[in-house]
Amino acid sequence: MDALASLLEGPRARSAFVMRSSFDPPWSLRIRDEAPLTLVAVVRGGGWVIPDAKNGKQLPPRQLRTGDIALFRGPDHYTVADDPGTEPQVIIHPGQITMTPAGEVLCETLSLGIRSWGTSADAATVLVTGTYEQESAASRRLLRALPPIAVLSRGDIDDRVLDLLVDEAAKDLPAQGAMLDRLLDLLLIATLRAWFSRADAPAWYHAYGDPLVGKALRLMQHNPAHAWTVASLASEVGVSRAALARRFTELVGEPPMAFLTDWRLALAADLLHESDATLEAIARRVGYGSAFALSTAFKRHYGISPRDHRNATDQRSA
Repeated sequence: MDALASLLEGPRARSAFVMRSSFDPPWSLRIRDEAPLTLVAVVRGGGWVIPDAKNGKQLPPRQLRTGDIALFRGPDHYTVADDPGTEPQVIIHPGQITMTPAGEVLCETLSLGIRSWGTSADAATVLVTGTYEQESAASRRLLRALPPIAVLSRGDIDDRVLDLLVDEAAKDLPAQGAMLDRLLDLLLIATLRAWFSRADAPAWYHAYGDPLVGKALRLMQHNPAHAWTVASLASEVGVSRAALARRFTELVGEPPMAFLTDWRLALAADLLHESDATLEAIARRVGYGSAFALSTAFKRHYGISPRDHRNATDQRSA
């Protein structure tokens, strides 16, 4: 299994939110839904993505043209508008509740039919949004690998995948929800495959191409339960311990054991989402000697106990 495929293993979209939006300028949507992962595709027209300032730093707006696709990793807020200077007219809250800035509910007011809303069906700009509203629908490992916003240009992705989703979004047939979930997954995979091939993908992903570090990454990711040390990895790869540690840190950005700890804990977080396995069983599966050892490391890393993490996920999915 390759690096990207391993990130996409596990849960998939379940009752994902899919909507076609049509607007004539001026228009501006303030997104506060805090969904873990959202994909926005420009079917017609264009617009801008305006990220919120983070840690006191304001990121520049990103332009979207016809055929472009933007990925948003929650829970950060952001604005999508016809122009960066347009004031928000619609605020989208958790649960996809849409309101004016004054608090007027717009869900019915702007309805244009099945999974479609906006000011006019033939408006200048048409967007299709697919939102993974449940945190368990996208693995923690995947979310950690993504930037807050990634924009893919037209031509990076096969248009046919998007066309299928747009076409199906307007239908109301048996099992339509399941059909949309799978098409959204397909579009997400195509988008991620295109993004991961770019230079701004995570350093560890590009490090897979290195004959030494790539092999070490595969050993750890494919067998996290093994009692790996830098020395045992170096022996498997066929270089000295110092040489592996130096090259791994240079290419990946962190030492081998730090990467392994992050990987094991991300796997544990996903397993807490995906299964009813006991903490002891999960600990053994990801390379910890006991539930206590995993719990201690998990709380140190994420600031929450595995039990509280699982309970919070169950409540969000309910």
